[in-house]
Amino acid sequence: MPDLSYEYAAVERGDAESLSLIVGIDEAGRGPLAGPVSAAAVILPAGYKHDLLDDSKKLSEKKRDLIYEDIMSDQGIIWGHSYAEADEIDSINILKATHAAMGRAVDALVKQLNNTSVYCLIDGLAVKNFPYASEGIVKGDGKSLSIAAASIIAKVKRDRKMLEYAEEFPKYGFERHKGYGTKVHLAALLEYGPVKIHRKSFSPVAKLCV
Repeated sequence: MPDLSYEYAAVERGDAESLSLIVGIDEAGRGPLAGPVSAAAVILPAGYKHDLLDDSKKLSEKKRDLIYEDIMSDQGIIWGHSYAEADEIDSINILKATHAAMGRAVDALVKQLNNTSVYCLIDGLAVKNFPYASEGIVKGDGKSLSIAAASIIAKVKRDRKMLEYAEEFPKYGFERHKGYGTKVHLAALLEYGPVKIHRKSFSPVAKLCV
């Protein structure tokens, strides 16, 4: 289970003055053919514990929703969130769009602080030229509690966004597959063609946009 070891280690190294300036960052939705990438940034209070909090990919939807509500109702937790929609992904590519959304998520968090000297723990590889001091932690959502919390926010917000898109585009089954390239989704793509939330730079969507 993730804990605050990486956060405390960053403070001990002098990367941040206190745990209240350590930000965990994660994203959800890099792989789908449709919908946004969702990025979240989280600061947890010192000594924070949650019996269920873990990498969002390891949890059921019911548990993710429960943890999400706990995070949202906890006044001691500071968080920020941002989307990179399909047009941004197509314009600058999925990796750059993901990093841009991460940066905006931290921007939203920093606006709530008096001190902007935050230090970021990013799930995955280090992000070159990230606008804030940072390091990458491979599989960090299973190691760092703040990254795990960010993974929950990013995932739940994206899933709920896809439910909204499912109402707007009912023929595609977004409520079922959340934009991933399932057989149901691919069949709908072939029958009805792409809509505005499809990533036109992603195959097989790109093949239908020729």
